[in-house]
Amino acid sequence: MNVTLKDRSLGELFSDLSTQTVDLIRQEVRLAKSEVGEKLSSVGRHAIMIGAAAAFALTAVVAFAAAIGLWLVAIGVQPWLAALITAGGMLVVAWVLGQSGISAMRASVAPVETIRSLKETRQWLKNEIR
Repeated sequence: MNVTLKDRSLGELFSDLSTQTVDLIRQEVRLAKSEVGEKLSSVGRHAIMIGAAAAFALTAVVAFAAAIGLWLVAIGVQPWLAALITAGGMLVVAWVLGQSGISAMRASVAPVETIRSLKETRQWLKNEIR
């Protein structure tokens, strides 16, 4: 039985619209899950590459520290003192980099717009109270 749109009741039309809307939402959710799954697997692969790069960089830093220590020994510094000097220098570099990173993170995490808005609101309230 083929029923045309004109022959259908308003209730039937709303029922169909509701069913189609639910189906559409389900399809969108499935698409979103699929897309997020693909993105996460891609992020995982990239994270592995970043981890490998960090491991190689750490190896390079250790080799550089060893080279500095060996150079100090070659110019006549006692081996224990050369190791201490090298470790101290690396510690200073690590501290400076850490402090720079912490300062940058504090600046970028602070809710600047919210703070500005709160100051404006406080000023407005002071003016309204007077």
